[in-house]
Amino acid sequence: MGKRLTVQRRGKGSPVFQSPSHKWVGKVAHVQMKTTGIRGKITDLIHCPGHTAPLMTVKWENGEEQLTVAPEGVCVNSTVEVGTDKLETGCTQTLGNILEGTLIYNIEGVPGDGGKFGRSGGVFAKVLAHQGTDVVVMLPSKKEKTFNQNCRAMIGVVAGGGRLEKPILKAGKQYYKFRAHATLWPVVSGQSQNAVEHPHGGARSSKKNKPDIERRFAPPGAKIGKIRPRRTGRKNR
Repeated sequence: MGKRLTVQRRGKGSPVFQSPSHKWVGKVAHVQMKTTGIRGKITDLIHCPGHTAPLMTVKWENGEEQLTVAPEGVCVNSTVEVGTDKLETGCTQTLGNILEGTLIYNIEGVPGDGGKFGRSGGVFAKVLAHQGTDVVVMLPSKKEKTFNQNCRAMIGVVAGGGRLEKPILKAGKQYYKFRAHATLWPVVSGQSQNAVEHPHGGARSSKKNKPDIERRFAPPGAKIGKIRPRRTGRKNR
C-alpha cells in the first residue's frame, strides 16, 4: 500500500504541518494611528523564531508597550519617536514627511495596517519621489511601488543582516530551519516517487510523459498538477 499524498497529509491538519505559533513572541506592528507625537524607550531586544529580524520592545510615554522590528544601530534605553520632526533611526513617520533618498523599512500598504513591506532581516527600502498625494518607494526587490502619503514607515535598515551568508553545512540544520516556519522540506517531485506514492510516479510505459493537468472536478487530495484551464486551443469564431 502507498502512503497518502503530501497534499492530503497537509489538508488533514496534522501538527507536523502547522506553524508553531505558540513559540512566537507576538504580533509586530506600528502603534495605533491615533497615537502620534509621542516618545518611547527601547526596553528589550529579543529573538523570535517567527521572524528573521530581531524585535524590540518599546515602552511609550502613555504607558503602552509595543513590539516592533528593530533596526541596525539601536540598543536598550535608546529613544524612538512617532509622528514628530525627529527622523532618526527607529523613528516612525508618514511617507509624505520623509525626505527623498531616506532608507526606510516596515512600510504600510494601507494607512493603519501596521506595516507589511520591508520587514525581513537586513533589508531596506528607499523613498524615491513625491507625486502629489502618492510617494514612490523602491522596495528591497528593486521594484518601484507607489504608496499613499499617509502610510507610515520606520527610518533605518532592518537589523539581522548577513543571516544568509553563513553556509548551512548539514542537512539537519536545514531541517530545523524550515521546521521553525512549518515549511515542508525536502520537496521531492512526483515523477521521482514510486507509482504507489504519487500519480506521476513510476516509469512504466503508461506513465511516461503523462500530462500534469488535473481533471476538472478532482477532489482536493488529487489536485497534484496544474488545475485544468477553462479552455485550450484556438478559439472558434
